[in-house]
Amino acid sequence: MASLDQNDRDLDAAPVAEPVPVLDEHGVRLTVDDVIATVTLTNPAKRNAQSPALWRTLAGAGRAVPGSVRVVVLRAEGKSFSAGLDRQMFTPEGIAGEPSFIDIARRDDAELDATIAGYQEAFTWWRRSDIISIAAVQGHAIGAGFQLALACDLRVVADDVQFAMRETSLGLVPDLTGTHPLLSLVGYARALEICATGRFVGAPEAVSTGLANLAVPAAELDATVGELAAALLSAPRDAVIETKALLRGAQDRTYDEQRTAERAAQARRLRDLAGVGD
Repeated sequence: MASLDQNDRDLDAAPVAEPVPVLDEHGVRLTVDDVIATVTLTNPAKRNAQSPALWRTLAGAGRAVPGSVRVVVLRAEGKSFSAGLDRQMFTPEGIAGEPSFIDIARRDDAELDATIAGYQEAFTWWRRSDIISIAAVQGHAIGAGFQLALACDLRVVADDVQFAMRETSLGLVPDLTGTHPLLSLVGYARALEICATGRFVGAPEAVSTGLANLAVPAAELDATVGELAAALLSAPRDAVIETKALLRGAQDRTYDEQRTAERAAQARRLRDLAGVGD
């Protein structure tokens, strides 16, 4: 009996195995644990600076997320979420194996548009109706880092967070899908001021303006995101999908069009729950 008790204690003390990564390259790791997927930026030595290779991998992570997943968490290793573009992209030689900005600028209109559209794919899949995405953001989230956080449905930030949109200060514009959610969250005047000045937005302002859902001490960030993910899983999946689609579409509909959309969505839910759907 004593040996059995010891075995039980050994089992209790055994560490929980981490999920095997589905993808782990170019500073991006994707793991899946049942209905929760986690995408982690894994280059803290460079403050998770972004490059075309990272963007291609992020887009691939979106394609690799199984259909059974309901919540996707985006997080980053180290003190910074992401310091934005890898500054080597601004140099004449650029990043090895990648076109420099000068090379990209010399392309014709169609090629240039296609190049930027390809980069944007890393930022578009986070708002799919079949998942809810949560960005866990600590430290600096600058430029492309800010836009990656904005790509998610929800943002939980550490109390040391520093958002900044620096593209305009560099003579560029935010082109990684960040302008639409920024405007939706904070309004035109504040969005323009944030982009045109490139200033930092800290945790208190992020929460008060709607950029962040809540702010917590950095040591509590992962646990808080885990609790939020669990809460999001408490409602039936199909009801969450319908609700998200309703809310996402509301900004493009009139009041009466939204009423119609609500009725159609509710009819689908009632029939599904009653087992009389198509």
